[in-house]
Amino acid sequence: MTVRREYWRFQVHARFAAALGGAIGLAGCQPSLSPVVPAGDAGYQAIAVSPEDAVPATYPLQPGDKLAVNVFQEPDLTVEQAIVDQAGNLDLPLIGATHAAGLDPSGLARAIEAAYGARFLRHPQVSIAVLEAVPYTISVEGEVELPGVYPIQPGQTLLTAMALARSPTDTAALDEVLVFRMIDGRRAGARFDLTEIRSGSAADPVLYPGDVVVVGFNNLRGVYLDFLRSGPLFYVFTYF
Repeated sequence: MTVRREYWRFQVHARFAAALGGAIGLAGCQPSLSPVVPAGDAGYQAIAVSPEDAVPATYPLQPGDKLAVNVFQEPDLTVEQAIVDQAGNLDLPLIGATHAAGLDPSGLARAIEAAYGARFLRHPQVSIAVLEAVPYTISVEGEVELPGVYPIQPGQTLLTAMALARSPTDTAALDEVLVFRMIDGRRAGARFDLTEIRSGSAADPVLYPGDVVVVGFNNLRGVYLDFLRSGPLFYVFTYF
């Protein structure tokens, strides 16, 4: 019995060593995926391709959000409940359709003050309260324990997404974490190294509503794998 057990252990170790050697040899044949432009801080700067794309302190308002608009000492202009319509506008007294989508509450308040101040009021003071917000969601796919669509709060990050998806699997490629995002109507993607982010040597990127996070591309096919093989840049959103 002892001889048989030792023989079985020898076979297991021999097969493991052969597989490991084959994997190392195969990895040596793979094309390099190293960045071709500066990464780190310089790469993060490239994420915002225009001032409008900079990550806001709070998420922008979107169609379906229910707001209260208070105009100080002007009860006839105060609106207790207003819903941002599908065009992204609020219908307000005197000034009519006022664009709200994409602005945070303080930005919308300033825009309403400017509209009332231009024609109707002297030094108007406006405050906005969000009564009910449409949930913001992201998708997490690939090598995570629980892929799915998750609601997120303002300021939540890539590490938050990993926690929501119950962390990467044991076979995940932590340096192949891609975030796909729509920027100015075009799809863009950036590659992140989760190990560097966890260690604090790279910043933890804030996620936008609608972002798609895909972890580990060794077992995936289609546009994501093609994107990775084309040499995506670390920490830089690249159009494709």
